[in-house]
Amino acid sequence: MRNAPSRESSAPIEVRKLGTVDYVAAYEMQHQLAEQRASGELDHDLLLLLEHPSVYTAGKRTEDSERPVNGARVIDVDRGGHITWHGPGQLVGYPIIKLAEPLDVVDYVRRLEEALIRVCAEHGVATGRVEGRSGVWIRDASGERKLGQIGIRVAKGVAFHGFALNVNPDMSVFDAIVPCGIADAGVTCLARETGTEITIASLIDTTAALVEAALDSQSDPTVASADALNSTNGASAPTPVGSSK
Repeated sequence: MRNAPSRESSAPIEVRKLGTVDYVAAYEMQHQLAEQRASGELDHDLLLLLEHPSVYTAGKRTEDSERPVNGARVIDVDRGGHITWHGPGQLVGYPIIKLAEPLDVVDYVRRLEEALIRVCAEHGVATGRVEGRSGVWIRDASGERKLGQIGIRVAKGVAFHGFALNVNPDMSVFDAIVPCGIADAGVTCLARETGTEITIASLIDTTAALVEAALDSQSDPTVASADALNSTNGASAPTPVGSSK
């Protein structure tokens, strides 16, 4: 892991709050912006924050056995990872980031995880990492439950795709698939874990701030980034889950 920012640029990240966007339209938008960022036509990093209409998307590692059992349409995409769902009540973030050299993709993923861990902590939900599995997790007497998903692609030194945080979606949509290719764990959302009504609007600004803070931290996100991030959001450090490797 690097003890330096993961972004090449020190300029602020431009945040675009897009509301609800069709998945294919957002997919094409990401690719266009990533190409512009790589070529220098776009001279700063972006963070697209949005929701999608209900859709299943399959990353490069998706197995046939993970696909929907209800005949639902699946869009195959070029990010890493397995199959997942996007839809109303889920905050999706697509950072378009020119990464610092030397490239450290694992470090970048860990920083996105750290940002989501801090968002959850803002709502009193302690989350962390599970060894060998990306994303943000809860582990307690009820077992392991995934709260945030991450799947990225890096091309020409620019990272795109990103993360999805389950805020208050209809959780039954996950019953039709093997979410993220993980059959031995559950999926949950902030509203279910807190027992309160939480909206996308109530956490979108905090999420944007914490993503930028995580990417710009001088510290290894799996060890010492809490101090840097706490200066931004005032949250206490969550309890780690499993190994941070």
